[in-house]
Amino acid sequence: MIKSSSSTKNGFWSKLIRLSHGKKGRHGKEEMGSLKGKSSNVNEEYKEAFRTNSYIEICNKVQGQLETRTSSSSLSSSSSRLDQVPLSEYLLEPRQETLDSIFEASNNHFLANYFNISLEAGEICESLLQNVHQARVNYRTVKEAVDLINIGAYTEYHASHKDISTFALHKNPFSSMNRDKFLELHNNHAHLLHQLTSQYRKTKRRTKFFRSIKRALITGLIVGSGGLAVALLVLSLHTMVGLVAAPGLVILCSLVIFLMKKSKRNKIKSRKNKWVDQDRGLGSQLDVAARGVYILINDFDTMSRLVQRLYDEVEHTRFLSEICVRKGKKNREMLKEVVREFRMHEGLFLEEMEELEKQVCLCFLDINRSRRLLVQEMDKY
Repeated sequence: MIKSSSSTKNGFWSKLIRLSHGKKGRHGKEEMGSLKGKSSNVNEEYKEAFRTNSYIEICNKVQGQLETRTSSSSLSSSSSRLDQVPLSEYLLEPRQETLDSIFEASNNHFLANYFNISLEAGEICESLLQNVHQARVNYRTVKEAVDLINIGAYTEYHASHKDISTFALHKNPFSSMNRDKFLELHNNHAHLLHQLTSQYRKTKRRTKFFRSIKRALITGLIVGSGGLAVALLVLSLHTMVGLVAAPGLVILCSLVIFLMKKSKRNKIKSRKNKWVDQDRGLGSQLDVAARGVYILINDFDTMSRLVQRLYDEVEHTRFLSEICVRKGKKNREMLKEVVREFRMHEGLFLEEMEELEKQVCLCFLDINRSRRLLVQEMDKY
């Protein structure tokens, strides 16, 4: 999978290295300019990802599990036991028991760290889905308040004020994942990415070293064999018997040298193949893991921005609700103004929650794809 002659892969790895080191300066600005020029293509690829069958499948799984867990109180005891399984554990592939069997034969801690981080990412995605669900539940009281004010009856104003008071008491569901936590996640992912890229470079250098040794051994074998042939030929020609037996000795020496060269060449090739296969396997695995972390960083950066916007929207709504509660339920003008603000922001708020759900499903899809590819590479060697 990793070829030094591949300009595409070299370009990918150079980006990873720059990201892991945080490269800045003139060249960094030039790269940012080129990336902005490609933003339209990236947006098209991003939109296309939401239309794939695999994305639709993971969304259906998420939706089905959320509906099952929401109505768990009315399920049988056997189904309740299923509900105890974390959503991330149900969605992530391969399963943990498969990974345990794989790591019995492989003890590479860099790859183990990737699987641990991807598992943690899945748990965070599950938490975000629960936050969205709770936000929708809380927002129903706001929706009811808006509907009641639209009726306009005196009694409905009291009911609407009660609903707004209830919403003001709810904690912001998105407060569990704040900027600091997302920043910590980003730093952990970037650190693992740096480790993977560093290990990849070490593997590449080791492969070049083994190739240099192979060339040196073959060169020494050729020079040594040629010298031995000349020495035997000179020795045979300096004897009386050699004058008669020289042609036969030359043939015999050539045959012996050929067999020696073939034997040594096979040994060198066997050792070389062992070294190269090990490095090629490790290099491929590091490649897949690094790509997985790189994608994970991008996914979580996107989700971080969405969560922050939703957090701000909820805080704005709670702030208005608290003002309404402090003014009292008899202040109808204030109540109408607050409801008007709710109505103005409702569409955007619901749209952003849907966008976060879509991004979480996409992140699950990306995690599973990277984990499956890495397991396939580990099974090859």
